[in-house]
Amino acid sequence: MDIIKAALDLRRPAISRSWPPDRLALALQGGGSFGAFTWGALERLLEDERIALDAFSGASAGAVNAALLVSGLAEGGREGARKTLNEFWAGVSQSAAFLPKAVTLPFGFLARALSPYQFNPFDLNPLRVALESHIDFERLRHVSSPRLLIAATRVSTASLRIFRNEEITSAVILASACLPLIHQSIEIDGELYWDGGYIANPPLTPLVTETNASDVLIIQISQTKSEKAPRTRQEIERRIEQINFASTLDREIEAIRLLAPICAGGDASGKWAKLRLDRLSAEDEIEFLAEHSPANLEWSFLSRLREAGRAAAENWLMQTGDFSPHFLTG
Repeated sequence: MDIIKAALDLRRPAISRSWPPDRLALALQGGGSFGAFTWGALERLLEDERIALDAFSGASAGAVNAALLVSGLAEGGREGARKTLNEFWAGVSQSAAFLPKAVTLPFGFLARALSPYQFNPFDLNPLRVALESHIDFERLRHVSSPRLLIAATRVSTASLRIFRNEEITSAVILASACLPLIHQSIEIDGELYWDGGYIANPPLTPLVTETNASDVLIIQISQTKSEKAPRTRQEIERRIEQINFASTLDREIEAIRLLAPICAGGDASGKWAKLRLDRLSAEDEIEFLAEHSPANLEWSFLSRLREAGRAAAENWLMQTGDFSPHFLTG
């Protein structure tokens, strides 16, 4: 397989290009509170007006960040997008701070012992309130650019569904972020959905196909590395989830690597011939990230993630060197 990868990359001629890219598509991963890293990266990218944001794809927390940003852009431009992201993350942290610490252990026990249909029969979901408070979904559905591609998993067929701007409601974002052991499945048009990260975290192939940008930046917040062997049930479950979510992205990168030369054909000036995939990774910026909980909404932790995301985006914008087309390694 390494020989095939090398051969495909050799077939792609070097193309000079300016930096940073004038048009960019972003693929945003899910991962609970680790999405604050994405918040910081998006905030820094919004500050660089040389870059036009062409399209976003997202799953779970990535879907939340993407919808917040596009809604904010529609309402108040780049400053509106920054304001919407800030207010959302500050709001969810503040709401979490008012939860009694004493409920943590009983809730954790109930969540493991019972299904969400038993321990949460009324399907209470604070994310629904937060989304509807910060996103104008009616306005969002009439925005044609940037394009939004939100991933959710069909429960009945274990298949991916991509929701686009004109289809997006609060239910769509909740479906994309629906962890089935915590929340009841989300019904849309008679179909039940779970977290989009099970199938595409984030959806990359649809984004590359539909964007006009030849530069695609993946913001990865799930962990791929584990410093120690998992021993407890909780550690094992978390590691299984990390492996599942990471493997979907690796498969998509490999598929695009194989697809690009075919789609480019003989057109050296087209998007597929110039296609470049880059990645910002939270675990490269935050030491021992895997030891933190993606349910941690303490403001000090979110602020640390945000600053790390800003720094990672700043370094990406300031890099120098070869900007010819390339793909990430799997």
